[in-house]
Amino acid sequence: MVPKREVYLDNSASTPVDPRVIEAMLPYFGEVFGNSTASHRQGHRGESAIEDARETIAGILNCAAREIVFTSCGTESDNLAVRGAAWNARRRGILTRLITTPVEHSAVINTMRQMRNLMDFEMEIVPVDKSGRVMTEAFRAACQRGGSIASVIYASNEVGVIQDLPLLSSIAHEYDIPFHTDAVQAGGQLSLDVNELGVDMLSLSAHKFYGPKGVGILYVKNGIQLEPSQSGGSHEDGRRAGTHNTAFIVGMAKALELAYQENEARLSHFAAMRDRLIQGILESVPGAEISGHPTQRLPSHASFVIPDVDANALLMHLDMGGVCASSGSSCKTGDPEPSEILLGLGFTPSEAKCGLRLSVGLHTTADDIDYALDVLAASVAKLRRLQGAPVS
Repeated sequence: MVPKREVYLDNSASTPVDPRVIEAMLPYFGEVFGNSTASHRQGHRGESAIEDARETIAGILNCAAREIVFTSCGTESDNLAVRGAAWNARRRGILTRLITTPVEHSAVINTMRQMRNLMDFEMEIVPVDKSGRVMTEAFRAACQRGGSIASVIYASNEVGVIQDLPLLSSIAHEYDIPFHTDAVQAGGQLSLDVNELGVDMLSLSAHKFYGPKGVGILYVKNGIQLEPSQSGGSHEDGRRAGTHNTAFIVGMAKALELAYQENEARLSHFAAMRDRLIQGILESVPGAEISGHPTQRLPSHASFVIPDVDANALLMHLDMGGVCASSGSSCKTGDPEPSEILLGLGFTPSEAKCGLRLSVGLHTTADDIDYALDVLAASVAKLRRLQGAPVS
């Protein structure tokens, strides 16, 4: 059966590319195609476009252009930050200990686990409270024991909670530990001023803020030494080898520029749609519980635990009704295991299989929200009847 309409509420997974971004990228697919490292005219034109993009992004992050490293995605940026800093610490004979939290994206926490299991690094996971906020004193205690890097996500991809980065980064610096944040979800919504945040490294990915997939950023503060995790040529001052993706880099800079030029209007729209969604779900879905902090969360992000409903079955029914959603991290869709992030927030294993993430975007309307609420309420009621669970 064809649904009455399609409502896309998975903007935390990916956003459509803004037409203005596509327009900015077009010349670099054909007219300006040279390798940016080449010494001829075509190469110079590509290099100029890349450096202009670097300057634009550095202005938004309030940093020097040379502190911006272009990568292929947020995952690569996270890997380069974590591996690069830890490997450099090991080379210099510094304690090889990794500090993170249970609410990280898999690009951080699985990288650290691999380093622990295969490279003999130590790893400490600092707990969070029921709302998903890092326990400050536990973080301080972990830093007191020393480390080669601490990585704390800026805003959770699964539950939307925003961390107090200025506080956490200052604690890490008291103990001379480099501080990295995965800011992929925060890009285009929260401040990226690296001086205010106090971070040494920060990861971004263009497709979260209406740019193209396949390009990312790692901010690396001047003086932070990284061992490259991708070896080859001397691109990006030797920090990341590989031919530059000129068109996508230009597109990423344009998308980030638009996001902050239009920031006030965008955030107002996101918050209005999110709040309409949250209120509607709490009123129409019996037992639904917000996961993550009720107010310290992304303007675009709503997440819930809906008991007695398997998340994967719910996603299938929502999709049949024309509603695109997620059970949490898009990387866990289809995974029958409980969400590690929800477990970290203190939910039981059975509850952690009942997560639902809905994230609004620029194109979300009030009618979209109302339609999605109707589909969600009907789907939950149907699944509970099929499973013999209470429906009200």
